Amino acid sequence: MNPDNYLSRTPLIDATQRVRGYRLSWQDVEAGHAPPDPTEQLLALTAQFSHQAGSGLFFIEIQAAALSADNLLHLDPATTVLMFNQAELACQEGIQLAMSLHAQGFGLALCHPDVALFDSNDGLLSLMTHVTVDLANPDLARIASLAALAQPALELMVSKVSDWNEFDSCAALGLAGFFGNLCASPRSLPRIAEMGSQTVLILQLMKMVQECANIRELEKVLQRDAMLSYQLLRYINSAGFGLQIEIESLRHAITMLGYQPLYRWLALLLATTSTAGSSRALLQAAIVRGRFVELLGMGLLPASEAGNLFVVGLFSLLDQLLGIPMEQLMRQVSLSDAIVQALLHRGDIYGPLLALAEACEGESSCASALADALFMTPSQVNKAHGAAMVWAHDLNV
Repeated sequence: MNPDNYLSRTPLIDATQRVRGYRLSWQDVEAGHAPPDPTEQLLALTAQFSHQAGSGLFFIEIQAAALSADNLLHLDPATTVLMFNQAELACQEGIQLAMSLHAQGFGLALCHPDVALFDSNDGLLSLMTHVTVDLANPDLARIASLAALAQPALELMVSKVSDWNEFDSCAALGLAGFFGNLCASPRSLPRIAEMGSQTVLILQLMKMVQECANIRELEKVLQRDAMLSYQLLRYINSAGFGLQIEIESLRHAITMLGYQPLYRWLALLLATTSTAGSSRALLQAAIVRGRFVELLGMGLLPASEAGNLFVVGLFSLLDQLLGIPMEQLMRQVSLSDAIVQALLHRGDIYGPLLALAEACEGESSCASALADALFMTPSQVNKAHGAAMVWAHDLNV
């Protein structure tokens, strides 16, 4: 079944800024642009990637009346959390539905429960794995305490986190929250006047790789920092690359993969070198965006452009990750004009693909026009979006 709308993801971020999973929804549902069968299509789309190892959790808000055995059949219960309002389950039929889903192994979340429910004995909470509340709920602290004491314990999540100040409030309570505007809410970080030694070293390696420098010269440079060598090999050997053998050295990597894939992993390494205290969740978002842009470009651009597409997506958040203005970064990083135009102006051949990936991160309706301009269907875009989420999670950065 082909969806008529575009998938939107909202990351669930815990107090350590680690992405625990994503709430999935359709864009612009309120404006009347939802698919004819929104729940059925969302579950069918999620089933395409929910079984992939290490994919994290996928949270889906749902109405009991929209559920059927058929649209749950292909989902992975271990990675799927179905979210219900309390009123839908606070009846005999609702309890029976929750019992059935619980027995199948699905995670269950109760949205905005009453404090009184924790003192009742109807057994509903014993079937839940999560509860969600608003940050402004006056009973938040008490619900958090009761959720921790529940048998079995419930994970409490804040339903809507709109900026970093609200995230900090959640983190202070040890709570995870759905951060709905992560990429568009830059964290206030100290601006860095000079790049750190690791950043400079990686930029040197990237330039050498672009010039296809002698492997021995590359090895000499990389050997200056043993930790960078370790991290680079860990990324190359991650599940995201899908290699059947373990890469044991830089020489082995170039021999097996060539220079172009190595450039991609150096770009990823560069994004992790921040000394400005940037967010692990933002790094994850940058990796998702990089892979998303790369997958969107497949079939539209030659396969040789894959590395550039990944760099465009990843580097579009590099200013936030490193605490360095984008214009300054463009002067210090050796990049092609096409990449620079994409990053600064969303122009040239890569820019429209980056703009589409960015549009899919929120709940606006502009993704449709951007996809139409690229002659891409919602199904193509959503498939790439889901694959990018799984790929980035498997890197485990």
